[in-house]
Amino acid sequence: MATSNIPVLTSAALFVDTDIAGTAVAVKASSAVVYEIEVDNTANGAASYLKLWNTAQGSVTVGTTVPDWVLMIPASVSRTLVMPAGITFGTALTVACTTAGGTTGSTGPTSDVTVRIVYV
Repeated sequence: MATSNIPVLTSAALFVDTDIAGTAVAVKASSAVVYEIEVDNTANGAASYLKLWNTAQGSVTVGTTVPDWVLMIPASVSRTLVMPAGITFGTALTVACTTAGGTTGSTGPTSDVTVRIVYV
């Protein structure tokens, strides 16, 4: 899995994971405000679900821990969600991507899904 956090503004960073899967990944281990999420699911013939938790990575069990947000990305598309006022994750920000929505499901998509998150 290739992940990186790249400073993009004075206080903002860009998290990129080019093969996000059904394993929890820490975007930020402390509080974060998310301003943009882009998910590229063009390589998959089925919907993928980006799950976000306001919880530290070590406390997330994908498929068991209830996510705070679930974004469904239809098959073969890329979607961008822009939140000008930001969405606050007061504890931490952890993400994973699965083939099932809601709490259940821990299987990652068949092909690569790329996620980009702009946060402070």
